[in-house]
Amino acid sequence: MALDPPAVNSAPSVVNCAAYADGRRVADLPLCDVSEALAEGGRFVWIGLYEPSETILREVQEEFGLHDLAVEDALRAHQRPKLEQYGDALFVVLRTVQIGADGILEFGETHIFVGPHYLISVRHGSVRSHAELRTRCEAVPHQLEKGPGFVLYALMDFIVDSYLPVVEAYEARLQDLEEEIFDVRVTRGTTERIYALKRDLLALKRTVSPLVEVCGRLMRYDFSLVPEDTKPYYRDVHDHVVRINEMIDNVRELVTTALEANLSLASIAQQEDTRRLAAWAAIIAVPTMIAGLYGMNFEVMPELKWRYGYPVVVTLTAVLCAGVYRGFKRSGWL
Repeated sequence: MALDPPAVNSAPSVVNCAAYADGRRVADLPLCDVSEALAEGGRFVWIGLYEPSETILREVQEEFGLHDLAVEDALRAHQRPKLEQYGDALFVVLRTVQIGADGILEFGETHIFVGPHYLISVRHGSVRSHAELRTRCEAVPHQLEKGPGFVLYALMDFIVDSYLPVVEAYEARLQDLEEEIFDVRVTRGTTERIYALKRDLLALKRTVSPLVEVCGRLMRYDFSLVPEDTKPYYRDVHDHVVRINEMIDNVRELVTTALEANLSLASIAQQEDTRRLAAWAAIIAVPTMIAGLYGMNFEVMPELKWRYGYPVVVTLTAVLCAGVYRGFKRSGWL
């Protein structure tokens, strides 16, 4: 999916920078004009950055007075989901996830700086555009006029909703694996796919689980950036996070059960192979024993010089082998 087209910004890492007043977009700005736009009062700016250079991020830091630790985290982009407060500003880290063309999970990060008159999103890795989100927010000016607190909710809801198709895709993969486990002979490849599924679900769990606490803090704590009438929206995001987290737990439990079933079926298949080998070994032992007796070179042996001795012995051997085979067949060994 293509990135948002740059507005009037000189740096390609600045995807969008716009000023809003009364819930409506009033200007597209370069970073250097943000201070002048905010000086008019009653406005806030929404800036979108995609993998910005340190120079751009330091420029933004100087413009809005962002905390050094938060900027350092946004530069490194190897953080777990979290919520931190620095004075009158919030710093939120969210992880994005999508399934790539090769079926492998692709993770990214979105760092969000929220202040009284600004919201700055810094994306790393995720190629999903925020253009759709920005359009949806601009379509509801009565909500957007609530300021950065509402935009933060919209961003969180946008990212959390993207988790659901991923989890549903892994539910479908698990269903396919279950059919393969019980309908097809157990193979090494099946076990490897189960382990890969379990590993991916653990990575998803690490992405989603911390958001339960983040949403809980935004609902319960008295953050001046989160208006009271916006908290129910965060409760909705919290409900979605809890639901997705439970779905992941359920799939992980089923994957564990599938792995145990796979190992049990492998053990059963091995036991069946062992019993078949033992049964055939017992059948082969009958002619081996008889042939061994007649190969001992004794002078006096039953039917040794009888004209029909050989066909009688061969027939008797075949009858005994057939009887042993029938016995093992009835017992389920063959």
